[in-house]
Amino acid sequence: MPILSARDQAAVRKEFERIVGPVKLVVFSQSLAAAELCQQNEQLVQEVAELSDKITVEVLNLAIDRERAEAYGVDQVPAIVVEGSRDYGIRFYGVPLGYEFSNLIDSIIVASTGEPMLSEDTLASLRALAADVDIKVFSTPT
Repeated sequence: MPILSARDQAAVRKEFERIVGPVKLVVFSQSLAAAELCQQNEQLVQEVAELSDKITVEVLNLAIDRERAEAYGVDQVPAIVVEGSRDYGIRFYGVPLGYEFSNLIDSIIVASTGEPMLSEDTLASLRALAADVDIKVFSTPT
């Protein structure tokens, strides 16, 4: 049974018209740990990728593909890495459904452009930072 309805698919296709370049979604999964959530996450990512020929998917096993997981800084499943022309550090842990789904779609579009969708004032403030900042956003299930 599909996760995305026909209406959702149409809306996402419309949003994906803004995709500029290729995007790779790297999914970290594991059959033993959180198996149901991992399967749901893989299905969601596959359904999303089918809506644009500019999106590819690579599914990796956290336990087997340890070096790749370490390189991406992924240490739990289910996880999604959103990668454009380079790795911008965009990660989703858990299954991005509900309100988080729109963030996944926006992340794919932003990663495809290689440019943040931020105001010039925000960009200036970020340039003024003395050191790198690791931002983590936590949300509860919807």
